[in-house]
Amino acid sequence: MSGGGTTLRLESADPPPRLLRPAALLAAGAARALTRLPPARLRRVLAFASRGARPATADQALRARNAVVYVSLACAGPRCLQRSVAAALLCRLGGTWPQWCTGVVTEPFGAHAWVAVNGEPVGEDAAHVRAFHVIMTVPPRR
Repeated sequence: MSGGGTTLRLESADPPPRLLRPAALLAAGAARALTRLPPARLRRVLAFASRGARPATADQALRARNAVVYVSLACAGPRCLQRSVAAALLCRLGGTWPQWCTGVVTEPFGAHAWVAVNGEPVGEDAAHVRAFHVIMTVPPRR
């Protein structure tokens, strides 16, 4: 992007299997709608969605995250909330659930959302994510 000095950085991802792309598009679209909910309601919806799912492995969570980044410009760009919700929902379509997290830093203020497995961020710079104080999480629940 040119002009005001702001550059939009898009993540890149390898193409997912063709059969996974429609589900990734569905998850990205659903995530777009869900991210408009108030935070407490979003958490309740995601907690409901996580019920009965097996915990996702790091490979499953990364595969889902990469698929939504590949099919959606919003998920590939600065919309970490939509990307993390979409990755979690795509995992759920496969019967698993990663840990979904949001957090904040105060100096300077910033917020971030991501998926994790066993407390480790998936597809993220772990050092960057560890700077955030986790304020909301939806772990896998059976």
